[in-house]
Amino acid sequence: MLVYIQEFVCVWRLPDIFLLMRKQKVKSIDERGSQFNKAALTANHGNVILRFDEVSFDFDDKVILDHVSFGIRERAKITLMGQNGAGKSTLFGLVRGAFIPEEGAIHIKQGLRIAQAMQVVPQEKRTLSLRQFFESAFAQKIYDIDPRIEEVLEVVRLKALFDKKIDEFSGGEQARLLLAYALIQKPDILLLDEPTNNLDKAGIEHLTQFLIEYKNTCLVISHDAEFLNAFTHGVLYLDSHTHKVEYYVGNYLDVVKEIKARIERERMKNVRLEREITERKKQAGFFAQKGGHMRDVARKMNEKIRELEEQFVETREDDKTIREFIIPATLISDKVATLTSVSVVHDHRAIKKKIDVVLKKGDKLLVAGPNGIGKSTFLKNIAKNNELPKESLIGYYRQDFSGLDMDKSVHQTLGEVMEDGTDERLRSVAAQFLLPSDILNSKVVMLSEGQKGLLCFARFVLQRPALLILDEPTNHINFRHLPVIARALKKYEGAMIVVSHMSEFAKELGITETLDLGEL
Repeated sequence: MLVYIQEFVCVWRLPDIFLLMRKQKVKSIDERGSQFNKAALTANHGNVILRFDEVSFDFDDKVILDHVSFGIRERAKITLMGQNGAGKSTLFGLVRGAFIPEEGAIHIKQGLRIAQAMQVVPQEKRTLSLRQFFESAFAQKIYDIDPRIEEVLEVVRLKALFDKKIDEFSGGEQARLLLAYALIQKPDILLLDEPTNNLDKAGIEHLTQFLIEYKNTCLVISHDAEFLNAFTHGVLYLDSHTHKVEYYVGNYLDVVKEIKARIERERMKNVRLEREITERKKQAGFFAQKGGHMRDVARKMNEKIRELEEQFVETREDDKTIREFIIPATLISDKVATLTSVSVVHDHRAIKKKIDVVLKKGDKLLVAGPNGIGKSTFLKNIAKNNELPKESLIGYYRQDFSGLDMDKSVHQTLGEVMEDGTDERLRSVAAQFLLPSDILNSKVVMLSEGQKGLLCFARFVLQRPALLILDEPTNHINFRHLPVIARALKKYEGAMIVVSHMSEFAKELGITETLDLGEL
């Protein structure tokens, strides 16, 4: 039975609440209620304050959600899981009201405020002063903005330098500013998209403790398992194949185990079905040749085979990992780079320090130090001032992907670094990094942050750099891919300079020298 009902959807658009009324064609109330009850968060936190009800949504001609239903209760802290490109950030956009469902409805308790800490500072906000940055969080002028800024920056342990430009802050400091930008809006539902990116160990510990003590509802996208496990009450799992959202109760590590076990059960089911189908096909072929009544037996067996084939569970895209790869190096000489000085930031002042580092092919330099000390600026200066004969010999992974032209297609972005090779070669490398043919013509801006990271590594394979400069290369990357990337970087025969807050990842790279800016 189909019924028409009036859906009232509260959508948060800073700083006001807009009440949108849409007439929706939905399934019967009994069907919807049953499905919702299975997906609703069952932990004893309070009333349901956010509910997706049979929501479907496509983005850039790609299905993201297909009749999805789930609910979130007040004070719950939930992780949103899914493969890179599955649509996690898009789902956050639906919660914020940046997108409107094509079918179904999103119910938000009227009067609630929703704010999101983005993954990176938007390009148009990077040249704003600190004060202008926080003023942009509100549609109307806030006359007591300075004390509000000071209060929220104290939470994230930053000093209120009101006239300092946002792009003058380090990557780790910008990560804290993004959280503060959301918190200054005093949200009832806080959305965090990869909040640990660019944070050092102390920053992650502080953020973890903040979320443990946080009193309101929080939804988090992150690939940092230890961080998530410290505060998660449950997991919403966005399946990139079925475009459904599954709900799991429990801490993060338990949920990951449960999902792996479920995938293994599905795989074993397929193995059993394949064996049974193969055996029945042999029998059906044998009986079909006998003629007469045996043909009826064969027909019935073929009907059973079709029933068995419909029971196959297709392999989840979330189980895919990038294939092993090698980054070829253009070895122009034994000595690749000479580093003689670095500017170290203490008390917001840059102090030039002398260093003596010579990088030869095969050398791997780890640049360490706390957030804000000048690591990213150091890498930028190396890339800009290096004396390599051609700029194309430097492969530079910027933590904010500012080295990528967002208006170019994925195909153009790969082709511009490939001096020789065929289109077939380009497509083969792209597929190796889970960038299939159907998105090669998409603009880079349409990729998820994780896909942009994989795009950078695909470029390195085609580019054949003599020097790799990697600024937080684990940011945004699915944890399944990190061991493969670490092995490729360890085998890389050129020179490498890397900044990474993920110590376990750095240990796997075969680091030959460490430069700790905090000790200079």
